[in-house]
Amino acid sequence: MRVLVCEDDDGVARGLSRALTREGYKVARAAGVVEAMERIDEQVPEIALVDMTLPDGHGAEVVRRLRQHPSTAILIVTARGEERDRVIGLRAGADDYVVKPFSLAELMARIEAVARRTRQLRRVLPPGGLPDLHAGALVIDPVGRRVRHEHDETVDIALTAKECQILVILAEQRDSVVTREHLLDQVWGSVSPLNSRTLDTHMAALRAKLGELARVATVRGVGYRFDEAG
Repeated sequence: MRVLVCEDDDGVARGLSRALTREGYKVARAAGVVEAMERIDEQVPEIALVDMTLPDGHGAEVVRRLRQHPSTAILIVTARGEERDRVIGLRAGADDYVVKPFSLAELMARIEAVARRTRQLRRVLPPGGLPDLHAGALVIDPVGRRVRHEHDETVDIALTAKECQILVILAEQRDSVVTREHLLDQVWGSVSPLNSRTLDTHMAALRAKLGELARVATVRGVGYRFDEAG
């Protein structure tokens, strides 16, 4: 699989490139926004690792360009405590994030997880794609990762892969409360404190995108329930 490493720290980029190459990935490097755009134009990566702090712009610019290709899995890198960057990156279309300083083992585990989900999606996806999911007036496109409204053509919301997975699970079980543990297991494959905090961030971003179109209610101590808008 092709991986784009967008990182301006040469030492970090070289270390990541060596580790990914050892695991069998084909790596392209970019040290900034402009160079990343050039690499994407040359060949769209299947996975991208994007630092949000770049010398010639914000990593969200790269994420938005990559998100034009729904099959690309995107991980963003942010500094500890920079919640704003994480939210911006997720809203721009990132699938997941890692926080500096991170261990190489953690990063590789996250890359392997998104790579596994990408391979699984391509393997199980039928030729015509997956059907849209209707939840009240909402129409969820699980392949294009978009939400539309049956009666309002101006509504066209782009989702990240994880936001889309979360929304599909909630909408499919909209008559029931979905536990946090179930979401963590289905979306991240692991019920861990780190993933639990990540779920909170993704849920906040998803709610912000949906706005008044639908409500994801928190059932204290249990999980979430999808409520269709009236």
